[in-house]
Amino acid sequence: MPLHGARPESVAAAVTVHAPLPLPGVLAAIADVAGEDAALAIAQARGGTQIYLPPAPGADHWLSQLVGHDAALAIGRKFADGHAGVRVDLPLGPTGHVYEQMMLKRAEMDAMIASGRSERDIALATGYTIRTVRRRIAKIGRPVDDRQLPLF
Repeated sequence: MPLHGARPESVAAAVTVHAPLPLPGVLAAIADVAGEDAALAIAQARGGTQIYLPPAPGADHWLSQLVGHDAALAIGRKFADGHAGVRVDLPLGPTGHVYEQMMLKRAEMDAMIASGRSERDIALATGYTIRTVRRRIAKIGRPVDDRQLPLF
């Protein structure tokens, strides 16, 4: 069992096996009309900034070149709704540092759960509350200890 607060060796590998978190507001709306790949590409290219979305981006517009003209038109229709263009504060989403750190912490918590660490130890080592640890255990389950006999 690793020392209290020690990072498991497989944290980086564990990040890729978990389902990503839902996309935040604007990116989710983009994903609805143009697909998740388009939303992620936009977040990667312009996330954390304010962007201008015209109602009908031209084929040479940066958005059309990034995600394809049809997807750019769909995004323009969604946000501008046929009127003048609109400025949108684009979140970083899963391309940002906070998301990356959250995924690493979640992977660390999962590894500690899998190794049989106590809820208290996991909460102290990861900075999550014990309630969050319990919710995560309820979601992914605890490993079965073959040494423990069933009570009933």
